[in-house]
Amino acid sequence: MKAEFDSLEQKLAQLVQLSHRLRIENHELRQALAESRSNERQCNDKVEQARTRLAKLLKQLPEDA
Repeated sequence: MKAEFDSLEQKLAQLVQLSHRLRIENHELRQALAESRSNERQCNDKVEQARTRLAKLLKQLPEDA
């Protein structure tokens, strides 16, 4: 009976450690996702600015060109 309790205690300790590691990993992944989304927004803003500038330049071109 003692061996069974010891085994159960060891398994529970492993489960607690795994849970802790997964919480840390989850937090890191959430931070990485937030950073990626921020970078994506910045890139989209730059693309939109470039699109606007290009549209203005195209309007300045003569129709014959």
